[in-house]
Amino acid sequence: MKILVLSFYYSPDLSAGSFRTTALVQALLSKLPNDTTIDVITTLPNRYSGFSSDAPSIEDNGRVNIRRIKLPTHKSGMFDQSKAFIWFALQVLRYVYGRQYSLVYATSSRLMTAFLGAVIARQKKSVFYVDIRDIFIDTVGDILPRTLVVILRPFLSFMEKFVVSSAHTVNLVSAGFKQYFLSRYPNAKYVFFTNGIDSEFIDSISEEVVTSNLKAELSVLYAGNIGEGQGLHLIIPALAKRFEGRLKFKIIGDGGRIQQLKEALQLMNCQNVELLAPVKREALIDHYKNADILFLHLNDYEAFHKVLPSKLFEYAAMGKPMWAGVAGYPAEFVKNEIENAVVFQPCNDADAEEAFSHLSMKTLPRNDFVEKFARSNIMSRMADDIILAQVEKKS
Repeated sequence: MKILVLSFYYSPDLSAGSFRTTALVQALLSKLPNDTTIDVITTLPNRYSGFSSDAPSIEDNGRVNIRRIKLPTHKSGMFDQSKAFIWFALQVLRYVYGRQYSLVYATSSRLMTAFLGAVIARQKKSVFYVDIRDIFIDTVGDILPRTLVVILRPFLSFMEKFVVSSAHTVNLVSAGFKQYFLSRYPNAKYVFFTNGIDSEFIDSISEEVVTSNLKAELSVLYAGNIGEGQGLHLIIPALAKRFEGRLKFKIIGDGGRIQQLKEALQLMNCQNVELLAPVKREALIDHYKNADILFLHLNDYEAFHKVLPSKLFEYAAMGKPMWAGVAGYPAEFVKNEIENAVVFQPCNDADAEEAFSHLSMKTLPRNDFVEKFARSNIMSRMADDIILAQVEKKS
């Protein structure tokens, strides 16, 4: 049996897609016969322009063959990202030419990798298993100019339909996606394997209860992408001014809206916000441990009312108070699943201040949540489902 895995990001890159796919490949290896080989095609680390990590372009580990494609220089703009993906797609097609696969797996937040996987699976008559981490049509409808959306929507709708109709199984990372897909493609087979908590975070959990409210100035940490989707430039400056003298904000990350964030902070003369470049996970865990409160925010777009941010899981695992600007399904998830966490209306600093008053400034282990959402358990079940897809196709 030979499997093709397509993921734009893979270890050691820093992204939800990278962590997810790396864990899945490990789970598949533990379950499949020794004569099974997995080809992983991905990119050299490129998630953040300000972060680099050494990784070989070719890595053969016997049963796993990893090909990391070097992308042309690109930034976060749509044109640059499109150019980078076209290059990636051409290199993938070149690599798989003449090779046969029993199953093709693709994980995709922006639809393009999923579409590429569907094309290859159809061409090779392989079983296709797709992992959908975002509703791309919704997202572009919110963030792009209306004229451009009108032009792009028919093409994106065609691509989405092609992906779903090509797939034996469609995994939806968020249950918030369910209604969207069921209403459009009711005959597809859907499963739901969410993001989860990686072992690095589970291993770092302390059972100690720590109270922080005796400090004169508490520390608030955000770590992750700084783009239009997160909308930090629309909330952090105003929030920092409201909490001057009470909270100090630390922002770790990079992305397409970091310059707007810097300019907004400067315009409001915020002195209690520190911006740091992305760091490796070992260092990130130390930052989590040293923070008093963990902060999350999604921009106030309808598309983000359906998603389930991967950051929620590692934040929750640390046991810290959580302060989240989310609406819709992610807000319901936080309220139902995570203790000592509050939500506020995205981009609303007044509502954020009111929600903050309900937080308990204590670090409390969330053992039930960690057990339920350990990534190793989730990816083990997903690996079983992928193997089942291959068995069902044969029968």
